[in-house]
Amino acid sequence: MTYKMNWDLESIFAGGIHSSALNQRLTTLAEQLTTFQSQLTAYDAGKDAPRYPAFSQLTDTLQKIEAGLLQADVFVTGQASDDITNADVKPVAARVQQLEAQADIAETAYKQLLVNFTDTQFQQLLAQPQMQALTFNLTEFRQQGQELLPPAQEALITQLNIDGLKAWSSHYDSLVATIQVPFHDADGNSVTLSAGQADNQLLGNPDPQYRAELLPQWEAAWAEKEDLFADTLNHLAGARLTDYRAHGTTDFLKRPLEMNRLKPATLKTIWQVVDAHKQPLLAYLQRKAELMGKSRAGWEDVEAPIHVGDFKPHTFTYDEAADFIVKQFGAFSPKMAQLAQYAFDHQWIEAEDRPNKQPGGYMESLPETGESRIFLTFTGSANDASTIAHELGHAFHSSVMTDLPFFRQDYAMNVAETASTFAEMIVADANVREAKTDAEKLTLIDAKMVNPLAMFLNIHARFLFETRFYDARQDHLLTAEELDNMMLQAQKDAFNNSLSSYSPHFWATKLHFYIDDVPFYNFPYVFGYLFSLGIYARAQQSGDFEDQYIALLRDTANMSTEDLAQKHLGVDLTQPDFWEQGVALIEKDIDDFMQLSETLLN
Repeated sequence: MTYKMNWDLESIFAGGIHSSALNQRLTTLAEQLTTFQSQLTAYDAGKDAPRYPAFSQLTDTLQKIEAGLLQADVFVTGQASDDITNADVKPVAARVQQLEAQADIAETAYKQLLVNFTDTQFQQLLAQPQMQALTFNLTEFRQQGQELLPPAQEALITQLNIDGLKAWSSHYDSLVATIQVPFHDADGNSVTLSAGQADNQLLGNPDPQYRAELLPQWEAAWAEKEDLFADTLNHLAGARLTDYRAHGTTDFLKRPLEMNRLKPATLKTIWQVVDAHKQPLLAYLQRKAELMGKSRAGWEDVEAPIHVGDFKPHTFTYDEAADFIVKQFGAFSPKMAQLAQYAFDHQWIEAEDRPNKQPGGYMESLPETGESRIFLTFTGSANDASTIAHELGHAFHSSVMTDLPFFRQDYAMNVAETASTFAEMIVADANVREAKTDAEKLTLIDAKMVNPLAMFLNIHARFLFETRFYDARQDHLLTAEELDNMMLQAQKDAFNNSLSSYSPHFWATKLHFYIDDVPFYNFPYVFGYLFSLGIYARAQQSGDFEDQYIALLRDTANMSTEDLAQKHLGVDLTQPDFWEQGVALIEKDIDDFMQLSETLLN
């Protein structure tokens, strides 16, 4: 089949960033927020008891407002991602942010109403039929409300964040748009690469020499503006730490763990498992370097593809990748395949490789229409096909929850990465199975190994850097040189000093450090990856996997992560046993790689 490589944003709001439909929708949302805030102020739980129809209506209204704002936000974010040079996006994005700030204030007041309920009233509320689906969410809101400051102070913090935390995050995007990397193409012709284009080449160009020459140019481009990036990161973190202190804590991991509904003991166990199983990955990297004709791998080689002998890796067309993904999804879950086919047919995906696109990729849900939109840049590699599958996994997760209340769809990032990584593994394994030669199989196992390398080494380096940075930032602003040294040391620690080159400016290049609404954006990936490995192993053994899997996904915003694992998998995530099962699958791939490559080297 033939599919378009550009997504359809017009069906969300016609007319681009100046859409009259969007403008009207934002006006309506503003009016709804004003009315809602008045209703909150006037609410009296005593008069509403014992059936609480007024509070039920408040709950419905808040969910509809937040869903409407998310719908608008996804559209505006999509416009910005399409063209990072489009200056017309910023004023509209600012308007959406202001409304989101008002919604945050309203949600805070809503939580404080729950705190004001007596225990008896709260139990009466939860007993109402219309509230029973939201028991976990309302209980969580009430607990969060108990840590809130007085309403006026919370409102002030939220408003200040527009020109504080959110502003610094937005400023980062503005800085990235100015990054240009002077370099050359494969024929030696001079070119100027955007940040996104250079990143794609650094990670995916098959020529080791080309990547090795590009890395210092990449570093130099970020170094030119490192002081600006240092200001941005320092002040973004400073705003966050000030907020934490105002709420009575200096533990900068408290909020990220709560957002992921994860116990500290679980995170500690994950990193212990990661540390205990690095050596096979480092041996794999050494072998990969040898296959590239190098004595040691450099930073630019870790995720890069390998080429053995005269083997030419298969390059997918977008249409081929789409059909392959649908087919492989179908072998595990007809419903996953159906969702993927619909996404390709209805232009949910922006995949074109062109200048001025935002780097990276993501999936966003459109709660009002029950759809999703996916953003990435497709260049034809097996990894790109896996990336599409990854984002479609997110979309599938959202799709099985569209009938649930909006609060029940608000799953945490760590479990979000479970569905995406699961989908990615389906496609990666299928690629390996269909290999025609040992050289092709070796290349495809290498592509599959990008994930464990990232989780156990790269993301571990990010976590080490971020924890050290936040610890130091509580004391002083860090210079760009300090940040460079801190990142370099974190990479050396995570990779056990095994690389020949590193990326000291990675702290500036990685968007994840600058996201305003999700602190410590990195560790949930590691959780999601290892959690999905355990689920994947069970899926291969289970005849009724699809129903079990969907049941787990539908519960992801309905309980803590530990309770989710206990209910649907019967495992204790604070113990290493479950995580070790996933590691065994990684080490099986490494064993296959080492055996195949031994033959090809000799």
